[in-house]
Amino acid sequence: MRFIKFPIIFLVIVFLLQSCNTIDVYEKTIALPQQLWKNNILLSFTCSVKDSNAYYNIYFVIRHTESYHFNNIWLNLTSVFPKDTANKQRLNIQLANGNGWLGTSMDDIIEQRLLINKQPVRLQAGNYRFSLQQIMREDPLEHVVDAGIRVEKII
Repeated sequence: MRFIKFPIIFLVIVFLLQSCNTIDVYEKTIALPQQLWKNNILLSFTCSVKDSNAYYNIYFVIRHTESYHFNNIWLNLTSVFPKDTANKQRLNIQLANGNGWLGTSMDDIIEQRLLINKQPVRLQAGNYRFSLQQIMREDPLEHVVDAGIRVEKII
């Protein structure tokens, strides 16, 4: 009887661990040398979407120090969809309000995941390329640790 329970428990544990690994989320950030984001530095990301029936949220991810000089960031976001159709957006993303930073902090680093699309979008299956360029008046933009993109499937 003891030998029968072991395989069943083992199979249940394997099933649970495997289901934890199937997360339909893409997130990648790129570290900026010396916490300086020059406006000629283009951050590029590629992700693959398999489920064209689902809806997705797209986030801008940024980590900056408390010494960051502004309460927002201006960006050019270029998205290249399957079949090579490109969309370029100029974004003004709010990072702080009157009460402080909108993200979470650990020591002097603030991490923020800020929604780019106002409503979830349906994406075609295929590869997507995103590029980010900061277009602030300050160049280089100081105190930015890293920046990136997150694509999250809505369940």
